[in-house]
Amino acid sequence: MTKIKVCGITTLNDAHAAIVLGANLIGFNFYPMSPRFIEKNSCAEISSELKLKYPQIKLVGVFVNSSVEDVNEILETCSLDLAQLHGDEPPEVFSVFSGRAFKAFRGIPDDVTGYEREEAPVCLVDAAVKGLYGGSGVTADWDGAAEMAKKYPLLLAGGLTPENVAEAVRRVKPWGVDVASGVESAPGKKDATKLSAFVKAVKGLETKE
Repeated sequence: MTKIKVCGITTLNDAHAAIVLGANLIGFNFYPMSPRFIEKNSCAEISSELKLKYPQIKLVGVFVNSSVEDVNEILETCSLDLAQLHGDEPPEVFSVFSGRAFKAFRGIPDDVTGYEREEAPVCLVDAAVKGLYGGSGVTADWDGAAEMAKKYPLLLAGGLTPENVAEAVRRVKPWGVDVASGVESAPGKKDATKLSAFVKAVKGLETKE
């Protein structure tokens, strides 16, 4: 079953809607330059509610070149399960988190040595857009991601929408898909109709197989 991560959540209502519709992972963006940026105190309020109501849902913090100290503080303050390292973090930084982090690659990496973890997802594959750390709305290299997906349980991100996610899953066969801008009415504001259509497109594939 393909997992669904809804990223860039900024309100409890959007998180609740995403989970009720079928999301397995909820992402919060702590990159200050992102239009989906959330303050840690706001995230902590949301995550405390989610942990009580939906303990099975994985909560993920998205970080871009943050210090180890900042990441650990936010993971603890916000009761997050995983850190998604979406910047230029070297393997030695990644290893400090002892399996609580996974690396997001912008483009297809030549090698993931040093970034492996035992549990899924092992990594995330996003589009390579100069000057942007995700959220570009540009699709990733699906052919390259498909080759990676044969070796690693990965999350596929990059320009996924209700209209193209079924084709992406068919072609890449990822462990999961990650969506932000593709289900929004405005940056950081999720659209329930788009969210529902996105989830149905992914789940619909499973009923056909």
